[in-house]
Amino acid sequence: MLEITDLRKVYEDGTVAVDGLCLSVKAGEIFVLLGANGAGKTSTIMLILGFTEPTAGCVTLNGVDVQKDPLTAKKHVAYVSENVTLYGNFTARQNLEFFTNLTGRTNVTEEEYRAAFLRVGLAENAFHRRVSGFSKGMRQRLGIAIAILKNSELIVLDEPTSGLDPKGGFEFLEIISQLKAEDKAILMSSHDIFRAKAIADRIGIMRNGQIIEILDKERIKTADLEKIYIECMKEITAGATSAKVQ
Repeated sequence: MLEITDLRKVYEDGTVAVDGLCLSVKAGEIFVLLGANGAGKTSTIMLILGFTEPTAGCVTLNGVDVQKDPLTAKKHVAYVSENVTLYGNFTARQNLEFFTNLTGRTNVTEEEYRAAFLRVGLAENAFHRRVSGFSKGMRQRLGIAIAILKNSELIVLDEPTSGLDPKGGFEFLEIISQLKAEDKAILMSSHDIFRAKAIADRIGIMRNGQIIEILDKERIKTADLEKIYIECMKEITAGATSAKVQ
């Protein structure tokens, strides 16, 4: 579903944010990009979404090249950021309608809006409440409801559980697991080892714009992920403290 080939992003100051990245995520799979802040996770996501242009390489969504046909490519992906941007003066219901209309879906019924809202664990009495009074966890859930209504094959989540309490984080991952069961391809960035281990089919450990190691489901279950992660965070060569264009 998602195919990334030799992807590279170099910013104007010479910083290499993404460095020769190759990655695929198929339908019914949860792939977690695990890495510290500055590892290149968010830059990778911005390239997948077509929000920034690559220096080299290619991203395709369901066979559509993001750079060559961005409007068609965007139909195949829904995005939930760490801090979901919503209109605070709108009610939850109004936000659902507004953002769903932006995706091109203009014939969504009231029952569909309500079903998506309730599915993500939001209380029915919040359906017509203004979002300005929502907690971060409620906003994250509403962002997932919007992604569900878009009905894209790929869902991309950037640090979706950051700042959530343990209960909220667990419930959020349960929703993601349900979407996987519906054959959605899911790419999630995280710096949380334990939540990554709890949900991922595969984990890619990222550092300096590169995926250093990929762990499959069996290895995730049996290996000491924290130890592997710490080892991957060590510099491979002495003095390689940052990725810059020479």
